[in-house]
Amino acid sequence: MKIKLLAALVAATACGTNAFAAEVYNSEGTTLSIGGHVSVGVGEYGSDDDVAVEQVSPRLNIAGTQDIGNGLVVDMKSEWAMDYLDGGDRTFSTRLGYIGLTHEEMGRMVVGTQWSPYYDVGGVADMPIAFANDFLYENQARMGGARADRMVSYRKSFALADDGMVNFGLGWQGEHTSIVLKTDARFQVALSAQMMGFGAGYAYSGGEKEFTVANVTQDATSHIFSLNYGSYGAGVYVAAVFGFNEYFYNNYKETTHIEGLLAYGMDNGLNMSVNYEEAYDEAGKYTLYTQSAIQFEYTVAPSFVTFAAYQIDLGDDFSSTEDDDKWIVGMRYYL
Repeated sequence: MKIKLLAALVAATACGTNAFAAEVYNSEGTTLSIGGHVSVGVGEYGSDDDVAVEQVSPRLNIAGTQDIGNGLVVDMKSEWAMDYLDGGDRTFSTRLGYIGLTHEEMGRMVVGTQWSPYYDVGGVADMPIAFANDFLYENQARMGGARADRMVSYRKSFALADDGMVNFGLGWQGEHTSIVLKTDARFQVALSAQMMGFGAGYAYSGGEKEFTVANVTQDATSHIFSLNYGSYGAGVYVAAVFGFNEYFYNNYKETTHIEGLLAYGMDNGLNMSVNYEEAYDEAGKYTLYTQSAIQFEYTVAPSFVTFAAYQIDLGDDFSSTEDDDKWIVGMRYYL
């Protein structure tokens, strides 16, 4: 049971939504692995309406672990986003970079750029390759919605019999300052549980934003709830996420967000899904966006997946242009 808990804690911050890595070294308690994926497709996937060759969140990472005894394991991960279609001076940019310390009884602490405890709860619907949960990534670095910059986090898992687990997480970020916006130190807490294939979670993120030009300071908070059932890619998987925010999402005073995902993974490697996402401005009574995507992913081999997706723009209360539907057909090769 201790090994199960230890693995769950490390996976919480080391993995994100999907993980695949090749171990290149393993000796006397030390491991080193190289992972990531190259993902490319053709479609109307970017910000314009032209059909083009597009990259789909490709990445490269290096991870290592060291058993230092007394139940303690140190691990590190460095991960970079890759821009391999256009070249230029910046082919790589940082996605993750942290050092973690895990104890089988005391829990896990991580320092650096990492997946946040908030995302542990909100990321349950962020599974498909092409189109998934957008609002978590809005200003994620300083707000900690997904990958959080300069974060210190702590996680602890508790086993419930043989088929259940309760997960607790804390996160803290220091001050972030730009020309127009200052984000004071932020704190987040997350609590989730899994039993018999079902999962439920809640997370809170809080801190202050100072709009330096207007000299106005506001509390920037978010409450997020999630429910899920099953394992993505293996049979039926269902997930729903509900977010209630104040000055958390794109500086809107008050917003609500809904994300739903229904997927079915077959034994032959085909995974089909449909998702729905809505963002609503409660203060102004405006629909910011609504969209739904139908997606197919087919695992040709353990390290090679093909995918096709079509996202339907269901409209908003701001745009005067035609619906901005998107689509892509592509492939992903895991390193």
